[in-house]
Amino acid sequence: MSFSTPRPALATRRAPSLVRRSVACALATASLWWPLAAVADELTELSLEDLMAVSVVGASKYEQRQSDVAAAVTVITREDIKAFGWHTLDEALAMLPGTHDTYDRQYHYLGVRGFALPGDYTTRVLITLNGNRLNDPVYDGAPNGRMLPIDLNLIERIEYIPGPGGAVYGQNAMFGVINIVTRSGATVDGGEVSTSWQWPQATRHARASWGKRLDNDVDLLLSATAMRSRGENLFFDYGDAGIGGVATRMDGERDNELFFRVGRGAWAFDLAHGDRRKDDPTGVYRSDPLRPGQYQEDRSTVAQLHYQDSLSDTLSLSARAFAGRYRYDSVLSFDGAGYGYPTAGDWHGAELQLVSTAFAAHKWMLGLEYQRNSRIDQLIRDLADPTNDIAIERAGTRYGVYMQDEWRLTETLTTTLGLRMDHNGTTGTQYSPRAGLIWQTSPDTTLKALYGRAHRAPNAWERDYAEPEVQSSNPALGGETIDTFELVADHRVSREMQLRASLYRWTLSDFIGLGIEPATELPQYQSFGKVTAKGMELSAQRLWPQGARLRTSLALQDVSDIDGRKVENSPRVLAKLHLSSPLPFAGLRMGYELHYDGKRYNEAGDAIAANWRSNLHLRAERWAKGLEVSLSVLNLFDRRHAHPGGGQFLHWQPAFEQDGRSLRLALDYRF
Repeated sequence: MSFSTPRPALATRRAPSLVRRSVACALATASLWWPLAAVADELTELSLEDLMAVSVVGASKYEQRQSDVAAAVTVITREDIKAFGWHTLDEALAMLPGTHDTYDRQYHYLGVRGFALPGDYTTRVLITLNGNRLNDPVYDGAPNGRMLPIDLNLIERIEYIPGPGGAVYGQNAMFGVINIVTRSGATVDGGEVSTSWQWPQATRHARASWGKRLDNDVDLLLSATAMRSRGENLFFDYGDAGIGGVATRMDGERDNELFFRVGRGAWAFDLAHGDRRKDDPTGVYRSDPLRPGQYQEDRSTVAQLHYQDSLSDTLSLSARAFAGRYRYDSVLSFDGAGYGYPTAGDWHGAELQLVSTAFAAHKWMLGLEYQRNSRIDQLIRDLADPTNDIAIERAGTRYGVYMQDEWRLTETLTTTLGLRMDHNGTTGTQYSPRAGLIWQTSPDTTLKALYGRAHRAPNAWERDYAEPEVQSSNPALGGETIDTFELVADHRVSREMQLRASLYRWTLSDFIGLGIEPATELPQYQSFGKVTAKGMELSAQRLWPQGARLRTSLALQDVSDIDGRKVENSPRVLAKLHLSSPLPFAGLRMGYELHYDGKRYNEAGDAIAANWRSNLHLRAERWAKGLEVSLSVLNLFDRRHAHPGGGQFLHWQPAFEQDGRSLRLALDYRF
């Protein structure tokens, strides 16, 4: 990794006075709307008590109250998704405190607490769907943006558990766990069709869903989604290639998704499939600039059969069998020669978990997990001469044993102690401990002191991929670990207002990054020294009786390597405001977002200017029975902003200009 002296900013920042005036105007106008809003029995928002009472299962793989979780947990509800008109996972996760998004016109990468190496495929965050791992076994990438193989309208809630989750999940759960809980057939209770159109990208989206709890108590949900986007004609400078120009009709994207879920009693089965292809206008991996027909495609299918029931008054059993299939393909051109890069990953496994309350004041958990990665193949195809094809074929197994005890020491003091042992063929045996002390100092205040460790073995792309004159493999590459200490304070000021403060410090040891192999002078993934961070996250939420809700957060984070140099793509300041409210006319509801990202640096040390941006969403639910109409204005004030590129080996461009103002019109009909 190279961190060099910053140079002048690539993107200039407009004066923020317009944003300040606009926000002040919006808040002042909202203060007039709230007293005029519809009566309480017409509201769809949850109360603050209801919001804090929403249980989570992603922290310990069993149901817990948020106040009992040894983490600063945040829950995004289905009502949040509707209130702000989010269509993709990256839009929803942007609400979370201390997170930031990076988009390189190919993939969205999630940054957590100041760490997000561009082009890193979000390998240090674990995303699960109803508890089933979605990170693939080839790149260990977490599916963000339209990579998620399920429509956002099928999500009941998103649970975000920041900090190491290795004591429960093992691999990948270093900076956090995101568990997505889907709706059931009973909550859908009929048919739904939806369509949307977005300009100027010419994005068309359509979904058809049906769900029901049948008379025989079978719960059934089936949904299909299709999206097509033409994209925009964008200007790109291809740097030292000496080429620049408009990539005409080269920014297109398509996405197809299928979701099926059936359950009865203690049994449930779900299957999710996603197929997403993105055209490449950027010349990724420094392929030929302005070459039509280049693309990257990802297809994933995950399924699980789950059983959960009580064996006695004090003992419950959870068991599941799971399987997954991942396929990647791309066609790229180098010096006029075409190459294909198909990748395949297949896996299956099983997990067994017991939870016991047989001992007074204790809640014990014991779990076993096994995963067989039966296929991890990376292929390089010379489209002109197949005799030059290269196949890198691997397989592997990993298993883990984990245990946890929630011990109520007194009526107001609880400790959580956990440990997981993982074994794989790359890094051997690793241990991930977890400890938390939770003190309810009063009915309105909770303090948490937390420690956790997590590990990550190098993935097949980092360890095994080798291509002549392009990249060297590193069979001796070791894993990386993270240790995090955190203090959390939650305080309910009143029935309508909640505050949170979090202080943390994490150390990432032997972190894996792209360097240079001395013998060949080719790029190679290597283990570097330590990266350390200290930070603070402040958040607040306020509800009004008329149905308005305001949430704000501020994150201050300082991340540096062992030599004290600032890490790339790490904004020091993140600020967010989310306001939703009923309007006093036409049966409308409003959702307004305001985000501030501090200055970032790319790999070369170029400064990417800080930026403000905001979105406005208007929704009408009562114009016709079963019909919901919504209009979103994304990047409301057409603010110019950029994200860092992935470095000299991945991109020609040091930064990527992001979309300007966009309009999205959506229709949803329930029957």
